Amino acid sequence: MEQSQHVPIPFGTLGGDADRSMIRLHFLQLTNRNAFLSSIHITDIEAAINYWRAREPSLDGVVLPAPTRALAEVYASMVYFSETEADAVSMPPQALAAWMEWYDSTPDTPCIAICSTSQGDEECKGCGRSFAEVQRWLEMDPVEKRATWHRITVEGTAWRFNKYAERAAEGRTKPLSRAL
Repeated sequence: MEQSQHVPIPFGTLGGDADRSMIRLHFLQLTNRNAFLSSIHITDIEAAINYWRAREPSLDGVVLPAPTRALAEVYASMVYFSETEADAVSMPPQALAAWMEWYDSTPDTPCIAICSTSQGDEECKGCGRSFAEVQRWLEMDPVEKRATWHRITVEGTAWRFNKYAERAAEGRTKPLSRAL
């Protein structure tokens, strides 16, 4: 028996033409096993919320600034529905814009300049990306890149997380070039 794939539920109020289109898109993605679905992991939503909390703190400790509030609404829905991923396609525009601004503050590539894929490895020992991910990196959108970052971070086996952690730490103080 074929195992079903977890697909995040799209956001919306289930009313109006835009939401009907999102539900239709969601149905097509569920029925087409080859369809690519870009989703944002809950840990990235949390990190974006913390970025905005530090950047624009609540003046009164109660009312959240717009970017934080937009992300918090997505986060609350994810928690309520026990979802670990948010569908980027149907995410509210203000939340996606806030997430993208957070994304722009992060290092683009996990590369630490020790690429074993150039030596024939299918997975880079330095950064943990697959050969295909290294080759496609410039073509990947931010959501795809963060999905790769999430996977390699959870695995934690790449040298960037142990043997050469100091190289990875250098990129935390300033974003690396988006070109790699």
